[in-house]
Amino acid sequence: MSSDDEGLTGRGRVTVFAMFGTVFGYTTHHLDERRIGDVAVIGPLTSGVEWPRLWQMARSCGRPAAKDTELAQWVLIQATRAFVCGSDRIAQFHDQGWKLEPGGKRVSFETAYANRDHLWTGNLTVDGLRPDQVAERPSL
Repeated sequence: MSSDDEGLTGRGRVTVFAMFGTVFGYTTHHLDERRIGDVAVIGPLTSGVEWPRLWQMARSCGRPAAKDTELAQWVLIQATRAFVCGSDRIAQFHDQGWKLEPGGKRVSFETAYANRDHLWTGNLTVDGLRPDQVAERPSL
């Protein structure tokens, strides 16, 4: 795990979903020419919400003694659930531009988890989203 001092831009499949009132984006990044999406990229899209909120959610929903890898698995499975099941999905794009801002948190899994080797989180923007799509949602 490390802090990311460089931003990242990409284009591809993006899932936009709500979790506990906050809207997040989930996409993938490829580290080599195989283009297998080995990096999950997840971040908040709701204005005024910063990436640590995602880790706070994982900490409050996970085991009290959970380490970063286990928390990262929780984060990834929430995004995967939204992609696969459509749970709380707001939008699904097949070819959309996105940008992960500098900063954030990166975690590498010891073995592939939900078909991903890494989770990179940070503040995310996705091209073409309307303000109503990223607005805070009512939550329990």
